[in-house]
Amino acid sequence: MKLKHLLFAAIGMTITQISMAQKPKIIAYYTGDKNLIDKYDVNELDEIIFSFGHLKNNKFHIENAKDSATIKHLVELKKTHPKLKILLSMGGWSACAPCSEGFSTPNGRESFANSVKEISEYFHSDGIDLDWEYPTIQGFPGHKFQAADKPNFTSLIETLRQTLGNSYQISFAAGGFQSYLDSSVEWKKIMPMVDNVNIMSYDLVNGYSTVTGHHTPLFSTKAKEESVDNAVQYLLKLGIPADKLVIGAAFYTRTWKDVPNIQNGLYQKGLPTDGADFQHYDTKLTTANGWKYYWDKKAQAPYWYNADKKLFASGDDLASVKAKTEYVKKYHLGGIMFWELVLDKPKNGMVQEMYNVINK
Repeated sequence: MKLKHLLFAAIGMTITQISMAQKPKIIAYYTGDKNLIDKYDVNELDEIIFSFGHLKNNKFHIENAKDSATIKHLVELKKTHPKLKILLSMGGWSACAPCSEGFSTPNGRESFANSVKEISEYFHSDGIDLDWEYPTIQGFPGHKFQAADKPNFTSLIETLRQTLGNSYQISFAAGGFQSYLDSSVEWKKIMPMVDNVNIMSYDLVNGYSTVTGHHTPLFSTKAKEESVDNAVQYLLKLGIPADKLVIGAAFYTRTWKDVPNIQNGLYQKGLPTDGADFQHYDTKLTTANGWKYYWDKKAQAPYWYNADKKLFASGDDLASVKAKTEYVKKYHLGGIMFWELVLDKPKNGMVQEMYNVINK
C-alpha cells in the first residue's frame, strides 16, 4: 500500500473513532439568507450546509455579496452554538455542468482544492460538501458525464484531503438510487477519506417520472424499488462504516396530476406538477381541499390523494421522519440530513421531531 493511502486510512480511522462516541447528527441544507436562519432553533442542528457555491474556472466560487453575508452570519452562530459546524456545498442539481471536465485533470482538481482551502480559511467555515449530480451517469439534462468521472471523483477527494489535511470536514451528497450506488463512486477507496456521505434518499421517484410512487420511502414495498433501507443495506454490505452513513429526508412533496383513482393514486400514471412544502401541508394537503391522507405501513411513508382533482402527492411527514430517525438509531448510522431547512416549520416541525427521537 502506498504511503498516501496509509495516511488516508489512518485519517479515516481517526474520524470514525471520534464519530462513534457521538450521537447521530442532524444536518440541514440551507438556501436561505442571513436573516431567515434566526427563525429556527439552531441548537437542534449539528451541521448547516450552505447551498450552493459553484465551480467556475476550476475554482470554488461564492456567487455574490448576499451569499457571503449569509455564510458569515452562519459562521457567527458558532459563537453561541459551539457544537455547530458550518459547511459549504459545491454544486447542486442544475449547477455542476463543468464538473466532469473540471475534475478530469490533476491541475483542475488542485486548483479547486486550493480554492476550497482559501475560502474556508476566509470564512472560518468547517469543510466542504460535494454535490456533483452525478459522476458517470446522467444527471441534469445536457450536463457532461463520462466513465472517467468515477476514478476522477476518487482523485478529487484525495486531493482535497491532501490540501485540507484533517482540519476540515469533507462530505458528499450521494444519489440514493441503485444506478448511482453501483456506478458513480469507488466506495471503498473514498469513504476512508471523508467524514460522511449524505445519501439523497429522496426524489427516488423524481420530477421527471410519469408514474407515481413513494419518492422518499424508508423501506421498499416491492422488488428493486428504491428506498432508504435499500441504499443503507447496500453500503453496509460493502463494509462502509455505519457511522459514516447519513440518510436523507424530504421536507416537500412530489406531486402528480391526472392520476386515476386506482389504489388511491399509488403507482399510477400521472404528470408531474407543483408540490407542497412541509410548512404548508396544514393549509394545502387538507380534507377541505379534497385531499385524503394514507399511510403505507410497509414503506413507512405517507401519501395523499385528491380524488376530485386526480392529484397524488408523496413526501415525508412527522411520522415518517420519526421512523427514519429511529432507523438511524437502530443501525447506529451517522445521522439524518434533509432538503431543506427553510421548508420546515420554525416550531413543532420536522427538525424538532428528529431532535426529540435522537435525545429521548
